[in-house]
Amino acid sequence: MHVAIIGNGIAGITAARELRKRKPDWRITVISGESDHPYSRPALMYVFMGHLRYEHTKLYEDWFWPRNRIDLVRAWVTRIDVARKVVELDHGAPIAWDQLVIATGSQSNRFGWPGQDLAGVQGLYGLQDLELLEGNCRGAKRAVIVGGGLIGIELAEMLHSRGIAITFLVREASYWSNIMPAEESQLINQVIRREGLDLRLSTQLREIVDDGKGRACAVITDRGEKIECQLVGLTAGVSPSIGLLAGSGIETGRGVLVDPSFRTNVPGVHAAGDCAEIRMPGGKNRIEQLWYTGKMHGQVLARVLAGEDASYDRGIWFNSAKFLDLEYQTYGLVHMNVPGERNLYWQAGDGLHALRLVYTDEAVIGFNALGIRYRHKTCERWIQEKRSVEYVMQNLPEANFDPEFFRRHEREMVRAWKEQIA
Repeated sequence: MHVAIIGNGIAGITAARELRKRKPDWRITVISGESDHPYSRPALMYVFMGHLRYEHTKLYEDWFWPRNRIDLVRAWVTRIDVARKVVELDHGAPIAWDQLVIATGSQSNRFGWPGQDLAGVQGLYGLQDLELLEGNCRGAKRAVIVGGGLIGIELAEMLHSRGIAITFLVREASYWSNIMPAEESQLINQVIRREGLDLRLSTQLREIVDDGKGRACAVITDRGEKIECQLVGLTAGVSPSIGLLAGSGIETGRGVLVDPSFRTNVPGVHAAGDCAEIRMPGGKNRIEQLWYTGKMHGQVLARVLAGEDASYDRGIWFNSAKFLDLEYQTYGLVHMNVPGERNLYWQAGDGLHALRLVYTDEAVIGFNALGIRYRHKTCERWIQEKRSVEYVMQNLPEANFDPEFFRRHEREMVRAWKEQIA
């Protein structure tokens, strides 16, 4: 049995590793034109900022792959031939497969802006983007970043660390307001501006200006403002990278359509990770573009490939990030408009620390923490055990994960929350 995996991100590589544990005699091939070895995408910003070297981002030592008999092929797949069960490459012989995994990840969104294909305009997703950024930022004095998401703030921090002035164009009235409740979104606005970044809210890109030599030299906003710059970062989200599937017969929507066991409409063909669109009961499909969900996809998919009866259950939602020295964690259901929900919110006087508790009459259902570290397992357990808001407030210090000597705010939080309840 030969399993071919297109893409060497966390979903594809986890599937390969977990499948090898179950099927020691199967042939496994991972195909990617991006890099010789799998690496951590979230760590790319730290490579650019000089905190890490590229080799530090590799998921495993180079010897891991031959020792586990997982073949890594450095090539781009150009076509999937379902009838012949082969994938064609940009160089080298086609690769035949018995089972195929599509784990092609995401790509930066481009919405047809005039000038979006000029030199000096780019997104930030993979290793090639990082290499392009090294060239694009040379000699740059100002960058305009389009889009108010997590990738945008990471790109801003990367360029800011090299002394490049930043202007943000964010179509929402507040940064990340499509994800965050209003108070947390305003806190992030303050952090961005305290760092000296030019944040322009309720502002959209209209056009990128050509310098006459095929390179970006400015942008025009929907307000008619012209902002001179030498680099434009397009970070208005990402979408599944599925262009490869055109004409293959594999069904797609926003992503590769799969069931909760990651099977496509074509027998023997599966998809996982950022590119997968999971059909959910009730018709509300789900695309998940996080590191930990990609890993979970790979774990379940390996069991399915090996012939086990397995389906995906994400469990309690969580996410975390760190940008501009602000740490962020979210657990459970926050900003989801759950029927009957109530919110308790506390923010420190310095505007750099905040905690939100979301609950119903029955139990606590979500946490948002900014500038404070709260234990994932503790918050998750309280949600799973359906603990009451009174119980959580009484035991709140148990969840605090800040280092020793950091200021603890739990007494202030509980006092403020009791006043809110009253």
